[in-house]
Amino acid sequence: MTVDTLALNNAFVEDYLKRFVQEELHTSGFTEACIALSGGLDSALVLKLAVDALGADHVHAIFLPYKISSAESKRDVRTMFEFCGIPWQELDISGMADAYLALQPGIDRLRTGNLLARLRMAVIFDQSKKENALVVGTSNKSELLVGYSTWYGDMACAIMPIGDLYKTQVRSLARHIGLPQQVIAKPPSADLWAGQTDEGEIGVSYETLDQVLYLLVDQRCSSAEVISEGFDLDLVQRVERKILTSQFKRVPPPIAKLSQRTVGTDFLYPRDWRK
Repeated sequence: MTVDTLALNNAFVEDYLKRFVQEELHTSGFTEACIALSGGLDSALVLKLAVDALGADHVHAIFLPYKISSAESKRDVRTMFEFCGIPWQELDISGMADAYLALQPGIDRLRTGNLLARLRMAVIFDQSKKENALVVGTSNKSELLVGYSTWYGDMACAIMPIGDLYKTQVRSLARHIGLPQQVIAKPPSADLWAGQTDEGEIGVSYETLDQVLYLLVDQRCSSAEVISEGFDLDLVQRVERKILTSQFKRVPPPIAKLSQRTVGTDFLYPRDWRK
């Protein structure tokens, strides 16, 4: 199997995702969107889709750096603000983060990274209240399936426009839309510490990961069938483990059922059911 298997009709997908953003905000009674920009491709693509769907005046994007955030992140965020024609907004989270970190001697960098992701979401949700806006998430399908995201951090949002696009599909759509090349070409990174990259932490390139995920999830192939396609046994088992051990992140918290109608079990309605 090759990456071509993941090819999409980008013109159709672009139009569909813009309508998705419009309709989800409308059915929820909102006209404004709030997005946290990181300097990475995913948030850049979501910003462009939201601006094209709603208009620049209705999209509130904010850069939320920590003191070790790279200069390249700020550069690429500024590029996207200018590309989309929206005013610069920056709120540095260093003070609030350091106040807590000072109380946690010896905290490791994973906990620190999770803390920063959750602080950013706390800020973006507060800003969304100020703007009477819905928070638009920027996670892609590759991250969601392997759990490479922070629970109630970058996963926290009202809608996820690109949550069903693998990373390779995100890149393809970004090229189609014409995002700045420097944003498309940069190595994916959560920018949590110097030199950190997504693929370094996950342990495999997105091109390979996406093919394995596509076979396991979309095609419902067994491990043996995926391996027969030429993928390494250890890689396939590692990806399967990541999917299984991160499932708790992708579902609502289970509720102990005691009554006739339980939220999430028997009481099931779309968010606009009242209309």
